Amino acid sequence: MSISKVSRRLTEALAPEVNDIIFKPRLAGFDETFVPLGDINKAHVVMLAEQGLIRTEHAAALARGILDMEAQGPGAVPLDPSREDAYFNYEAHLMQQVGADVGGRLHTGRSRNDILATLDRLRGRATLLDLIGALVRVRATALEQAERHADVVMPGYTHLQPAQPMTYGFYLAGVAQALERDSRRLTDTLSNMNVSPLGAAAFAGTPFAIDRQRTAELLGFDTFVDNALDAVGSRDFMLEGIADLSLLAVFWSRVAQDYFVWTTHEFGMIEFPDSVAATSSIMPQKKNPVVLEYLKGRTGHIVAALLACSMAIKGTHFTHTGDANREGTHGFWEAARESVRCLNLLELVLRSARPVAARAQRLAAEDFSTATALADHMVRRHDLSFRAAHHVVGAVVRDAMDRGVPADRIDAAMVEAAATEQLGAPLGIDADAIRACLDPESNVASRMSPGGPSPDTLRAHVRAARERVEQTNALVARWQARLADARATLQGATRALAGL
Repeated sequence: MSISKVSRRLTEALAPEVNDIIFKPRLAGFDETFVPLGDINKAHVVMLAEQGLIRTEHAAALARGILDMEAQGPGAVPLDPSREDAYFNYEAHLMQQVGADVGGRLHTGRSRNDILATLDRLRGRATLLDLIGALVRVRATALEQAERHADVVMPGYTHLQPAQPMTYGFYLAGVAQALERDSRRLTDTLSNMNVSPLGAAAFAGTPFAIDRQRTAELLGFDTFVDNALDAVGSRDFMLEGIADLSLLAVFWSRVAQDYFVWTTHEFGMIEFPDSVAATSSIMPQKKNPVVLEYLKGRTGHIVAALLACSMAIKGTHFTHTGDANREGTHGFWEAARESVRCLNLLELVLRSARPVAARAQRLAAEDFSTATALADHMVRRHDLSFRAAHHVVGAVVRDAMDRGVPADRIDAAMVEAAATEQLGAPLGIDADAIRACLDPESNVASRMSPGGPSPDTLRAHVRAARERVEQTNALVARWQARLADARATLQGATRALAGL
């Protein structure tokens, strides 16, 4: 009679369809789970030995077996989907190495449920550190280019209509600032994730006198999840991670859309090297922005992962279930991998994009984005309310457009005619003042309020932002050093237990 390979409760072998559709795909990531799963086993056996919950000779044999498996690597473990998942395959191989009786003692005081929850947190922690590191590189590139192009004037847009002059460097500094918030969100999620579920067992704890704080410390966690049900029943830290990545992806898609427009012939303010473009199979003149299209398109996949995982979890009970803790977390890993790829591409975009400075400045001079400065001058120098000045300048712009006159050709006569029409009298405005207001460089230079695009203001902003990038870099380095120290301690304790 065929029976289950993992339970005597089940008297039939798994159906081929169950093996092929459910369990075999889960084993495809065994290489990624092998090391953290081994670390969980090491932490648990060290704790069991310290607590006197297994005999010293059994603990030593288990420690040696785990270390031997680690040295052999994941390829030495035969993978059988009939054993359901990575944990049972690992355990079966360990029992082959040390004997069924000794190998079976490793599972004292724990469950596959808390093992899988811990595995998700260990892997997720490493994944978030990679993401934060990738974000740091993008932020650093954005700030480097912001400083380089602090004086490159271009029109800024609202509603995709010319609004006010800015600089390309100012835009990039804004990109870096938005990405800084994404870094903080991921760092907060990393802290939320760094709490150990190990020792929660199935969901109701264990009668064995385990030391959950000890295993938490050995695995580099801050502490342990106090409520055992919550420890195994919740994967909200993974939803939080996908939510962070969704916000990040939505933002990089907006940046890609800006470049998408600015690189068109109609705008012509940004150009990319041929190495980040593609061509048409039929139209020889084409230079297609495939990187930008990829960034925009992949945003949909990442946001969809958040919805898919949320929907997989929402109808489940607050406990361990396969649909919540397996299917409900699947999207996190692919969203994270895709986000790293997209961040690498975004860094390439920011590093390789070059402003067409002459074209950008000409557009800013001609397209009426300087009009607000003229209204501001009327408020400051001619004692008009801003609303009255707005009406006067609006009439000037309308007259210029009707006559086909660009903004930088507006003269005092046109302004005085509009003032007379709107206010009943001319202003006596100075022609040189009009030219200064409508000059995009002077316009930008005058905007020295905190956060403005004035080159001096911008460079001070960039200096401060670079310091924060270094702080994030240092934070990542501290995390990595701390986790490396914890793993070295774990390895040392395991080797000592093994008598090595």
